[in-house]
Amino acid sequence: MSNESEIQAWLHLLRAPGLGSVKTQKLLQTFGDAQTAIQQKSFPKDCQVPSSATRYLQQANNDDLAAELSWLNKNNNHILPLNDPLYPPQLRQIEDPPLLLFVKGQAETLLLPQLAVVGSRNATAGGINNTQAFCHDLSQKGYVITSGLAAGIDATAHQAALDAGGQTVAVMGTGINQIYPKSHQQLAKSIVTQGAVISELPLNTPPHAHNFPRRNRIIAGLSLGTLVVEAAKKSGTLITARLSMEQNRPVMAIPGSIHNPHSKGCHLLIKQGAKLVESAQDIAEELSPSVAMLSDQIRDQLQQSDSPNLEKNSEDPICQLPDSQQKVLSAMGHDPISFDHLMAATSMAVAELNSDLMLLELSGWISKSPGSQYQRVK
Repeated sequence: MSNESEIQAWLHLLRAPGLGSVKTQKLLQTFGDAQTAIQQKSFPKDCQVPSSATRYLQQANNDDLAAELSWLNKNNNHILPLNDPLYPPQLRQIEDPPLLLFVKGQAETLLLPQLAVVGSRNATAGGINNTQAFCHDLSQKGYVITSGLAAGIDATAHQAALDAGGQTVAVMGTGINQIYPKSHQQLAKSIVTQGAVISELPLNTPPHAHNFPRRNRIIAGLSLGTLVVEAAKKSGTLITARLSMEQNRPVMAIPGSIHNPHSKGCHLLIKQGAKLVESAQDIAEELSPSVAMLSDQIRDQLQQSDSPNLEKNSEDPICQLPDSQQKVLSAMGHDPISFDHLMAATSMAVAELNSDLMLLELSGWISKSPGSQYQRVK
């Protein structure tokens, strides 16, 4: 991960008024890194840095970052700038990626294959049941369930992933210290142990209506695709689906009764080209090519870094691997084996097995073939 001086520079870029991610990326292209950029007394015209941002950066003082740095020094708290090796590559690809992410929990979860699951805050009993069934099965298949911690479908999706022993990511439309709604504080604490709670907003940002649509672009951007369980014709859920379509990522929708107003949005999406899905297997098949592509992106990204969080030395003997990874390799031969069979052979939780498989693949011990089949390569 980035060191403290780099993070300080990024926090100043985040605070600089009127800068934003596009202009910041231009600064990085011009000056090479955040620390060099903030040390400039003036900027080339083509960087289009507002005068207010220039004045802020000229006077920037690290003492002003005391709250953020104090937060960062607590267990399980991370700040991932846009150039950090653990910053999810699929999120970096969107038009307006967050400059940095405040992450509470397991930062490595953000590198795993994620599925956005979204829907109505006033979900029907059928919508709740479908969400529980789909998210349980998808978690068992190794997908991270990503949603927005809202009432209804969001909260159900998070809880179903937790109950399945899987991983889940909650994207906040508030600062990470302002859990919203407050009734979901315990749910957020559980997510931290089996995934991550994240936000791009300053720590104590309260709920503001205009921040939630921007939060939706992160949910869509983190994920390989979006599943819409229930949605009215005019709803915030459809914003996430539209953003996913704009990013050329699959949108899937569960159909419902033509008389149910909560199904109208799903039916509209299906008419517009979303995939009609009836099972978790339908979704896994739709996302399979994207999973393989993500593995390649992450491998390339981590090979360019020296992240201490990941085992990357493919020459290490097996005895130097963590116990859990040795256990996985011992259960795996050179013939392909499925995730389900590995889980049965190792008796490991979905979340732990999912993480270890990713680390073993990235360090060159195993390979993954279409259909989530794994095999040892050495």
